[in-house]
Amino acid sequence: MATQPDAGAKAREPLSRERVLRAAVALADEGGAESLSMRRLARELGVVPMALYKHVANKDEMLDGMVDVVVGEIDPPVADIDWKPAVRRRVLSARRALLRHPWAPGVLESRTNPTPAVLAYMESMIGMFRAGGFSIDLTHHAIHAMGSRLFGFTQELFDDTADAGAAPDPEVVRALAAFPHITELMLAITHDQSSVVGPGCDDQLEFEFALDLLLDGLERLRDRA
Repeated sequence: MATQPDAGAKAREPLSRERVLRAAVALADEGGAESLSMRRLARELGVVPMALYKHVANKDEMLDGMVDVVVGEIDPPVADIDWKPAVRRRVLSARRALLRHPWAPGVLESRTNPTPAVLAYMESMIGMFRAGGFSIDLTHHAIHAMGSRLFGFTQELFDDTADAGAAPDPEVVRALAAFPHITELMLAITHDQSSVVGPGCDDQLEFEFALDLLLDGLERLRDRA
């Protein structure tokens, strides 16, 4: 008669770098990267903390490995289609990966040295522009213009998505009376239903709108060159 695995089964499963990193990603998904520690990760894996150091030297190396896990979830490039839909599909795949792991943008920005997985991703994205007929100079400018959007997130100037569709706080409106353009923008976000992009403010819609603007503009620059 088969028995249920006992509580020590998890601990007896062979420890590997991949298992350590995937457990770290799962913990970060639950509580954010700032909640991670080697001790907490060891407890989750059912091992002593020293056992982790055979696979990750320190927390920085663990964070680098976690970035690689997330980048590894991005779909590979699609062959035999034009550069613009190919780049768009890849960027939106990156966005889906990062939305599954909300802590990942902050960790990506904090890394001072790109990991091999990040470098491979950037190499493939640059290659897609080059294969699409972009000069190396225009490709360089394209990468700068795309910025963090290449990895599926943006560094927004301000967050206007928290209460999209809700009436603005009257006190806030009064405080902004000296700033008519900001006030006009706030009112448009909550009330304007005739936008050429879409009503209100939706993060995914805004991301794709900016992505398409960039790709269309880059296409015109390529053709002009």
